[in-house]
Amino acid sequence: MSVGIFDSGLGGLTIWDAVTRAQPDLAVTYYGDNANAPYGVRTPDDIHDLTRRAVHDMWDKGSDLVVLACNTASAAALRRMQEAGVPDGKRVLGVFVPLIEALTERDWGDNTPPREVDVKQVALFATPATVASRAFQRELAFRAIGVDVEAQACAGVVDAIEDGDMILAEAMVRSHVDALRRKMPHPQAAILGCTHYPLVQDAFQRALGADVKVFSQADVVAASLNDYLSRRPEMARGGQTRMLTTGDPDLVSARATQFLRRPCTFEAA
Repeated sequence: MSVGIFDSGLGGLTIWDAVTRAQPDLAVTYYGDNANAPYGVRTPDDIHDLTRRAVHDMWDKGSDLVVLACNTASAAALRRMQEAGVPDGKRVLGVFVPLIEALTERDWGDNTPPREVDVKQVALFATPATVASRAFQRELAFRAIGVDVEAQACAGVVDAIEDGDMILAEAMVRSHVDALRRKMPHPQAAILGCTHYPLVQDAFQRALGADVKVFSQADVVAASLNDYLSRRPEMARGGQTRMLTTGDPDLVSARATQFLRRPCTFEAA
């Protein structure tokens, strides 16, 4: 068995990197649907269908626990997939869960009524599809009251990061933060709701200011997965570590190595 990490492209590598550094002996399969990336501009039905197909392929290849390390896929597909039924012995999890746990300081298994939390003004930076889904606000409302969430769709940031143009990516971050501040001048916290954004986290922090707490997904998700597996050790019994892509393996390997600044070798899914 192995843990699978799925993303539409390269962004989920920030999750993969954090998970494999935290648990070097864990068998982790990374699966990028690079042939169909980016998901952030697709329709919800299209995102669901692509995500479902990829996750079923991962299950067939031996990944019993699949983490959707893609906020767009988590927003558009996760709930529908879970409601449709997951095969016995399989699991699919999303990346909103650990962020909301961290923001509200509340365990995911805590099913008590929503309550007030310390943070009242939250900025959410994400892809257009994630923002349009309002999935983060919906999940947050189950657990907290009195929280004002202002979302900013960050068009162009993912493309700039995947193209390796970090100067352009950081310029776009500043522009999107400026746009957010026109709607919410004084956020107390900011959620980086895309797995690409840890690579420009410092740019977000500089643009927002030192007094804004920035929640980024890589380390939060890695810690949450470690806790999950410590309570369910049967979900990670051996297996093979692989990196798979629906795109061109040589091209994706080269871009992934540049993206993470760590050698990455992909094979065809």
